[in-house]
Amino acid sequence: MQDEPTLRVARPTDDIERLLPFYCTGLGLEVLYRFENHDGFDGVMVGRSGAKYHFEFTHAHGHTAGRAPTDDNLLVFYIPQSEVWREAVDRFRTAGFEPVPPFNPYWDRTGVTFEDPDGYRLVLANKGWSA
Repeated sequence: MQDEPTLRVARPTDDIERLLPFYCTGLGLEVLYRFENHDGFDGVMVGRSGAKYHFEFTHAHGHTAGRAPTDDNLLVFYIPQSEVWREAVDRFRTAGFEPVPPFNPYWDRTGVTFEDPDGYRLVLANKGWSA
């Protein structure tokens, strides 16, 4: 029997340090690993120890990553427990991040949308996941 795969969501950024408060303080993740000047890239992985997913943000020396291409580039976290969901929303607000109107109004009916400093959006959905 094989283990479940681990998911790494990787994307470039122009400013790694500017993203960390959003993903660490706001979303509640921790820095798992950092590297500098690895073949011209700096990077950081954030996640939760032992979780089967993490995010990697990289900066290529001499290149510009720019902002998200659309307002509908989303990461969605399904949080069915109302109290846990409310704590997650409050954590973002306490960290200085206010909700933004979603591109797709569906997300307003089920959750709250936040935008990171690069323009990528994250939805905290107060509902369970059903495949």
